[in-house]
Amino acid sequence: MASVPTTGVAVTAIGVAVIRAWEGERVDRLYEDPLAGAFVAAARAGFPAERWERLTALAGEFAAGRTVAVRLVDDRVRAGVADGLRQIVLIGAGLDTRAFRMGLPGEVTVFEIDLPETFAFKEPVLAGAVPSCRREVVAVDLRGDWETPLLERGFRPELPTLWIDEGSLGHLTEEWNQGVVRTLTALSAPGSRFATDRVAADQDATRYRDLRTLVGTPGRTEDAVFDVERWLRDLGWQTEFRAWNEAVEPFGRDVALPDPAVGTIHAVRR
Repeated sequence: MASVPTTGVAVTAIGVAVIRAWEGERVDRLYEDPLAGAFVAAARAGFPAERWERLTALAGEFAAGRTVAVRLVDDRVRAGVADGLRQIVLIGAGLDTRAFRMGLPGEVTVFEIDLPETFAFKEPVLAGAVPSCRREVVAVDLRGDWETPLLERGFRPELPTLWIDEGSLGHLTEEWNQGVVRTLTALSAPGSRFATDRVAADQDATRYRDLRTLVGTPGRTEDAVFDVERWLRDLGWQTEFRAWNEAVEPFGRDVALPDPAVGTIHAVRR
């Protein structure tokens, strides 16, 4: 039986699963995640009714932009695999199911890094599901030593790797952010790629305050503001920024933003 996390950062992963399940119900869906509904059903059974209503209401506040962001990362994964990358590391994987739903080749290994409590919920729900590629779970807190457990699960630093961050760095202090970037840089062979975002969220907006209250964490603080693009360049990565509005325009969704500084960062290890 899955141990449902009803507080803490792991709750945000459940909210994203709700969004992915909603996307799968659309006729014009950008992707399909058959396992998202299983996560939603398992989580709902462990939540008090009022708290579940709050979670789904908040998911609705973030859904339009977040679901498009999932598709953008899917496209990065497809491009990396098409170009020969055979290691993918998901930093703060949450309830990600790309190893199952994207038809990745068998020679690809997806390493999922997240908190032990996330996997305590996730793995029982996935029982019986078969990934199309090799999948390795790395249950560890990014604020500690995550390099050793990653290597112990078979990660090969001599191979080019695709690193994916879908917001985990935003939950760490700047010192921890820098540590994560330094570590993944040391583990990255030339040709490795790193996909992340440049965001400009109004943390005083109602939906962010409500999210912090629901999760029970302070969320981003001034100390957590982190110029990951500059750090990557300083550490030997070549970076490319693509504005959000340009990136999402082909999808025909009403998710344009007024800030041209918001967008995606694609970095390549030189």
